[in-house]
Amino acid sequence: MAITDWPADQRPRERLIKLGPQALSNAELLAVFLRVGAAGKSAVDLGREMTSHFGSLNRLFSAPLKEFCAIHGLGPAKFAQLQAILELGRRSLAEELQAGSSFDAPAAVKQYLQLLLTNKPHESFLVLFLDVKNRLICAEELFRGTLTHASVYPREVVKAALTHNAASVMLAHNHPSGTLEPSSADRQLTQTLKQALDLIGVRVLDHFIVAGTEVHSFAEHGQL
Repeated sequence: MAITDWPADQRPRERLIKLGPQALSNAELLAVFLRVGAAGKSAVDLGREMTSHFGSLNRLFSAPLKEFCAIHGLGPAKFAQLQAILELGRRSLAEELQAGSSFDAPAAVKQYLQLLLTNKPHESFLVLFLDVKNRLICAEELFRGTLTHASVYPREVVKAALTHNAASVMLAHNHPSGTLEPSSADRQLTQTLKQALDLIGVRVLDHFIVAGTEVHSFAEHGQL
């Protein structure tokens, strides 16, 4: 049965308008995004198939085009629409961090980093450059590595901080292996970067590790 044949109070779009997006399941939210299903299945059915196939929203959002289109009813147009929505989310959070004090909004920083780093197949090292009011100037991926390692060069981090005229920075990298706890190499790198940046008067406010759906903060754990 097509969704248009459902009772109005059960249709995802109408429920979202009446109750808000938080009242809908993942499959229903995806149905609103999809608008239509495929032969023999409604948009909600297709949404359920997507969540089942990928196992999580994070995996769905980071799926490459080929894997995304492997599901009947999905294609390049839907892939492009989804990527556009995700990019708007990233830019919205970036605007929030640029407009306010990112150091006073750790939840927003974590959400932003999750959008940037979750489910990357390789280790990526980012630096968030902040102005004197702790507002985000920009976020830049400075180093990219393999599944388990990315070489980070303090000289390049210092050079980038000077280029962006940053007053402080936040460091971030992902653990594709899913291990949230910082390694001894992570802790040593943090101290090395702190010392290097201190020489030019740039403070390291935090170092985040993104692993799956979780984010570890060095500052929150007294590890800076």
